[in-house]
Amino acid sequence: MTTWTNESAIRRWSVAAEESLRATSHSGDFAKRNLINPALFRLLGDLDGRRVLDAGCGNGYLSRMLADRGATVVGVEPGRDAFDFAVAREAEEPRGIRYVQADLSFLPDLGEPFDAVVTSMVLQVIPEWQAAMRSCVAALAPGGLFVFTLNHPSFEQLATVWRAHGEYRTGRYLSEYTIEGPSGADFHRPLSAYLNETARLGCRLIEVVEPGLDPSTVDVPGGCESYMELPNFVIVAAEAS
Repeated sequence: MTTWTNESAIRRWSVAAEESLRATSHSGDFAKRNLINPALFRLLGDLDGRRVLDAGCGNGYLSRMLADRGATVVGVEPGRDAFDFAVAREAEEPRGIRYVQADLSFLPDLGEPFDAVVTSMVLQVIPEWQAAMRSCVAALAPGGLFVFTLNHPSFEQLATVWRAHGEYRTGRYLSEYTIEGPSGADFHRPLSAYLNETARLGCRLIEVVEPGLDPSTVDVPGGCESYMELPNFVIVAAEAS
């Protein structure tokens, strides 16, 4: 049985194909474009002049979208290839984004507190996730907005299971376990673990979103029909004390 540390997880996620990084560099993949991003930006509201931390920024697509909406952005990414891609893209098309290569559980000094911290599809891949969440909340100004997105713990691997059975099936929820993937690993935890930790850190819950796909607004590719029936993702917004 693999004993995961942040270092070993980062090492697994550090190698990313250039083709994949480029394919999702504009606004993410299908699910991010149609399910996550719309809810994320609605919750964030007006970004003009706000200081935002993109915690676990990957190839920087979300950092660039935030900057294009007027935010002053710092993007933190531990993975080598994704970080290098984001830095190169900023050099090609400057938006004033500052990128920092660091482990989210041990953030360096990033300057003034942030008006908002976003960590999208990141906490579930971090072994020491509580330390990462604590770092994110600590980076906020009082009253700042903390928004995180996850694979919905109740419906992980939704499309794969739906294609196989025409419905979603699961036999485990309350225990924590590892979900191996081609590039790295996700770590299943009950949703209550994330919500309770958010509260323990002194944040006030504002909204929880479980987005579903509206087939009238987008062509649904094969295998994504499950997104119309069940939420594969959950987005949480909370206010720092």
